[in-house]
Amino acid sequence: MAAFTEGTPCWADVLLPDLEAGKRFYGELFGWTFGDGGGEKYGNYTHAFSDGRRVAGLAPKRDGRMPTAWGVHFATPDAVALTTRIKDAGGRMVTDPVRIGDAGTMALAVDPGGAVFGLWEAGERSGFEKQNEPGSFCWTEVYTREKDAVDAFYESIFGFQVRDLDDPTIDFRVWSPAGTRPGDDTAIGGRSVITDAFPAEMPGHFLVYFAVEDCDETAAVATHLGGRVTEPPFDTPYGRIALIADNQGAVFAVLAEPKAA
Repeated sequence: MAAFTEGTPCWADVLLPDLEAGKRFYGELFGWTFGDGGGEKYGNYTHAFSDGRRVAGLAPKRDGRMPTAWGVHFATPDAVALTTRIKDAGGRMVTDPVRIGDAGTMALAVDPGGAVFGLWEAGERSGFEKQNEPGSFCWTEVYTREKDAVDAFYESIFGFQVRDLDDPTIDFRVWSPAGTRPGDDTAIGGRSVITDAFPAEMPGHFLVYFAVEDCDETAAVATHLGGRVTEPPFDTPYGRIALIADNQGAVFAVLAEPKAA
């Protein structure tokens, strides 16, 4: 697979207390299959596959203080240089760049609003082998209480081209990669705002979306598997969406695109 443009989401993974329970949940929900755990050297990190193509990672939590959560990683050709830009722009590093065998180099950063995100400098592995199809990643957005600082941060470190949705009911900024014209056809993610409608204790965070054929059916299956629907299916101009917490509490979204006329 060709390398991902810098600032493009290229991988998503989830930290779970019980790896085997997570494999059962996502295996039945999305039809994923799983590779071996990579052994103790790599913390039993497990790759998920859809139609034989890599779509996500599952990792057992090594520390109970770590969140049970989905995270997103952004592509970069130079993780060290990007780390410098992150610090200069007001972010900080959780994990400085570290080589993961021949696969590539990863790092974890925190934006000025407290949202954690990953960096990935490709080696033998670029990232997603399948996306924007049912059973795979299709979108991400950061939720923040520090709108101005976070907007300036991502536009500085990645050079995002941006546009704000023309909708008085939602404060949402759409991101397109540097060098592109901002629009739906180039959008790769965005920024939303944590309003009073959210719990007061909710921190800044990224929400990861997976494409599905039928949003309502997926939500029903997730409930049957021990998950919880935190936002029932609703319609948007971009498709039907639901928010789901898996059987261990990690939250993600599913999106069924509108059917072609």
